[in-house]
Amino acid sequence: MSGSIFDTPFLGLAVYLALIAWVAVRTLSMNDTKEAFILGGRRLGAWVIAFSERTAAESSWLILGLSGAFFASGLIEVWTVLGCVGGIIFYWFAVAGKLRVVSEEKGAITLPEYFVQVSGPYGRRVRAAAMLIITFFFSFYVAAQFKGAEKMIAVTFGIESGFVMPAAAAVVVLYTLMGGFAAVCYTDVVQAILMLVTLVFMPIAGFVFIAKGGLSVSDALAAAGNAGSLLGGKTGWAAFAAVIGGLSWGLGYMGQPHLVTKFMAIRTADDIKKSRSVAVVWTVLAYAGAALVGIVGITLIHHGAAIAEGMAEGGNDPERILPVLASALFPAWIAGILIAGAVAAMMSTADSQLLIAASTIVEDFYCKALRRTLSQKGLVRMSRAVTAAVGLAALLIAASSDNLIYDVVSMAWAGLGASFGPALLLSLHWKRMNGRGILFSMVTGAGATVLWTLVPALNEAVSVRFAAFALSLAAAILGSLNISGKIRAYGI
Repeated sequence: MSGSIFDTPFLGLAVYLALIAWVAVRTLSMNDTKEAFILGGRRLGAWVIAFSERTAAESSWLILGLSGAFFASGLIEVWTVLGCVGGIIFYWFAVAGKLRVVSEEKGAITLPEYFVQVSGPYGRRVRAAAMLIITFFFSFYVAAQFKGAEKMIAVTFGIESGFVMPAAAAVVVLYTLMGGFAAVCYTDVVQAILMLVTLVFMPIAGFVFIAKGGLSVSDALAAAGNAGSLLGGKTGWAAFAAVIGGLSWGLGYMGQPHLVTKFMAIRTADDIKKSRSVAVVWTVLAYAGAALVGIVGITLIHHGAAIAEGMAEGGNDPERILPVLASALFPAWIAGILIAGAVAAMMSTADSQLLIAASTIVEDFYCKALRRTLSQKGLVRMSRAVTAAVGLAALLIAASSDNLIYDVVSMAWAGLGASFGPALLLSLHWKRMNGRGILFSMVTGAGATVLWTLVPALNEAVSVRFAAFALSLAAAILGSLNISGKIRAYGI
């Protein structure tokens, strides 16, 4: 029907935003205490936590960044997929259940507070380091999500104005400060379903189109240079570094505060097993879908398909491949629903990160470090104000940055993963881990990430994600064993 509402992608996006608004309003009354706002009162079920953890982890980096990386580089990105899936499975087994039990025993409702509780006399320094690290890296991480929303909306609706990114940021900040942790988790359920629909149906439609047109995936990969090579045409150390760089993405999961906090919020530790099964199935389907979106894009563009024009209009930005495919392969209203899945990816990560940043500033800095007290309602109001302030800071960073989402998230992911991952893993499973080791690990992980980012030659030789994590792990062990003190004691 020409001129009908079904001829526009706005319909799908409007339905999605209406669902989010409904959840925010429904959860508004669930935040009468600080613990309810920050951690949902530790009463959320297995399915909700599984979906929330997965969507919070797989931001616009997965749905735009990874699909774009496959489109730009080809099969060498398989190592990234293997690393991420392996890392997800590992930390659901190694961290989730134990952290749920220990955090409740210690009375910790944030990751920094957990570290303080297990750090003894180093607690105050650990708290300060954790607050600075979270605030710094999360500002860039949230900014990447806002940037992702701008790209998707620009491609789908042809809107390139400066209004798009502030509008997307306003929506995320508004429902987060209204509903707190409960709003974040329940909207994540909606977002998880939308993301999965997008990442499953998009490549299916693409391969149907390829088959009907008699196009060849293998020919397209061959025509795209080294896209068909698992090593990207690299040899020797360069090939080894590429493989390690891809696999090292999996190291970061243990250190993401917005993810591990989900484990602390689940109703009981026994629910972890059910939650884990749901999370693993979702992960395999979503990562396979993102990879295949990139492969479909390579095939269509190298056979002269219509998507070439859409990519050219976007300056040939590889991270626009998913919205371009949606617009080319589906009717406008369906494309709008699929693009809503991509917007959901951004929102589901940004909201969790905003909440963690707010809880860090309010709970760990204002309440604990400054030892100030407010009524429960006062603390909730302060949490909402800080959420808005952090959102604004991230928006300003996003507006002033031209970096790709993949690159920005890679830096933030490496920094958080290296700063907190080794410390969390060892504190849960190694009895000799102590506050000195935790502090050394945090500082080393953050410092190494910044150094590797500022010196590109280091990152080309060894991935920042691997190098920072390895150095942080070594610092945790050496610090806990007080090797330097023992060396001085022996006069060496």
